[in-house]
Parts: sequence; structure tokens; C-alpha cells
Amino acid sequence: MDTNYLEQCVAKIKVRNLVNEDVEVENESPLSMIGKGRQGAVFQVTDDICVKVFGNTEDCEREYYALSLGQDTNLFPKLYHKGPLHIAMEIIRGVDLREYLQSQPLSKELSVKLIEMLITFKEIGYERIDHHKRQIYLQEDGSLKVIDVARTVWRDRVYPYPRKLLNSLGKDNKEVFSAHVQELAPTLYNEWLHYIRMEEISCEIYQVLLESPKEKEDMVKALSDKLLTTNDEERYVVLMAGLMHKVFKEQWVKTMLARGVDPDKVIEKVDKHWDAHKREFKALKDSEYRDNDRDWDDDNPGKAKKAKDSKKEQPRPRRKWEQTEKATKGKKSGNVKSKNKGKDASKRDKDKSKKSKGKYSKWLTFGLI
Repeated sequence: MDTNYLEQCVAKIKVRNLVNEDVEVENESPLSMIGKGRQGAVFQVTDDICVKVFGNTEDCEREYYALSLGQDTNLFPKLYHKGPLHIAMEIIRGVDLREYLQSQPLSKELSVKLIEMLITFKEIGYERIDHHKRQIYLQEDGSLKVIDVARTVWRDRVYPYPRKLLNSLGKDNKEVFSAHVQELAPTLYNEWLHYIRMEEISCEIYQVLLESPKEKEDMVKALSDKLLTTNDEERYVVLMAGLMHKVFKEQWVKTMLARGVDPDKVIEKVDKHWDAHKREFKALKDSEYRDNDRDWDDDNPGKAKKAKDSKKEQPRPRRKWEQTEKATKGKKSGNVKSKNKGKDASKRDKDKSKKSKGKYSKWLTFGLI
């Protein structure tokens, strides 16, 4: 092959990539185009050699790399020459699998060859162990040849089973091929079946999320306040103490490991330290409750005395009509007293609030840090 002549011809060919379409081609060279796809167009150079011209350098590099990995096998076309946007390679003849299956059944022998093809993909280092049926060619001797392998390498995410091959076979041939795999390699079949089911479940979940009614969104907005904790001082202090305990413990263990100290001993000491502070916090709460009880007794000495003597005599519950009658009689006379009583109670509550406010936060600040 005359590479200089090839380079001159390729220089007169322009290939442009299009979105979700085959490439656009301008050919002013003497070479005839024999096919095109999403990445490039193929032109015949000799009876046995063709050149594939790409629309961008990345696709060219990717396909050349993928074909290079398989040069020691009989599955791929032989490489002859490479430029920045073109690759000269062996022409693959025969019948592609799509055309073959239109008139011929998918035999067990052909299924075996397809499984062997996937094994070869795995062995030479392809990330995507899969291929479309139109890119698989049957030769006269019954062997397979594969073209357009650029997308089998440099892949971050791939389906963990031959999804493209199975779907491209069509429903009937997919069932036949799956039955052959189940018979020949039952463990492999069960693994493919597992991934197919996971894909189906993922699609179902997506539909549920997509069709989530607006009422659920409104409900989340309305009920999300239940997750708030900072408006409850006591609960906030407990959670903050837990957070500080967790961070302190993790960071201290890292420090001790860096110093070569046994981390189990460190953890034991840390737990003892924080357990002591938990007991301190519990004592603070118990003291708070006792103070509240004393304040209640001071404000209501009569009620406190009645509570103590409650075992001696339990008064008959007042009927509803009696309660209404008494409230009506004492409404006018009690207005002035209730106003004064309300002011006194408000003042006492304010004083108690000032007294107890910040007890827990103070404990968190000075008792733990």
C-alpha cells in the first residue's frame, strides 16, 4: 500500500460529526465511500484494504487503541496505517449478523461463537463486554469478525451484561440465545438475569420518583419542622454532646494512631470521660425538676397541702352545670383579682425564665469543652 498516495486522498476528504446522526461527508478524493456511521466514513483503497476517516481525533485514537488490543486474535481487522484522523485496515467481508438472522435461525453453534466473542473482549481488556449485531460479521468458514469497536474502551460506566447484543437480537432471538446460555453456562445466565432484573427495578423506581404527586412535596414542606432540633434547648444539648463526643473520639483516635498508641485504650478513656459528663448532665436535669417542684409549691401552698392530704379525702368531681353556675356568679367579682393575679403570675414566670434560661447551654459550653 502506498501511504503517500493514501495521505493525499485522505486530505481531500472532510468528515463532520452530527448529533445522533451519521457523519456528514465531503469527498473530493478518487476513493469511493463504502459505508459510514456515527464516528466516521469508510473508503475503499484496494481490494483488501480500506481507510476509515473520522470526524474527530478522539474517536480515531479510541478505535485504533481498541483494534490494537485484539491484533493477536482473529476477531478483528488487521491494521496497516494510522493518521491523526484516519486508520487504514483490512476490509471485512461476509454477512453481518442482522442480515443473517433475517433468513436463518440462531443455532446453538452460533450462540457458542457469540459467547466466545464476549470472552475474547474480556481477555484483551475491553471495558464494555458487548456489541451490536450489525457490527458482527459471519465469514464463509463460520468464524466471526467484528468492526467499529471504538466504544468498547475508555468507558467509565457500562452495563454489566451484554445488553446491546441481547436487545439487538430482537425478542425471539433474545429468548433463543438466553436459552442457549442457560444450557451451556447456567451460572453466567443467572448473573445476566440478576442484572436484567436490577435494571427493571431501577426503571420502576425512576417512574415512581418521576410521578411523585405534588401533595407529597407539600407534605414534606409542612412536616419538615418535626426534624428540627435547635428550638428545643434540652434536646439540642443532648445532640450537640453526641456530635462533639463523636468528633472528639474519632480525631483523638487518629492522633493516637499516628503516635503509635493502642487505640482501644484511648477509646476506653474517652468513653469514661464522656460518661462522667453524661451523669453531670442528668444531675443538672434532676436539679431543674426539683427547683420547678419547689417553685410550684411556693406559688400554690394551698394546692400543695391538698395534694399531700389527697389520700385522706377525695372530693366529689364537680358536675358541669355546677361549674358553669359558679363561674357565672364569680365572673364579675373575680375580674379585678384575676387581673392582678395574672400580672403577678407573669412576673414570677419571667423571673423563673431568667433564672433557668441557658442552664443546658452553659453546661454544654463549660462542662464539655
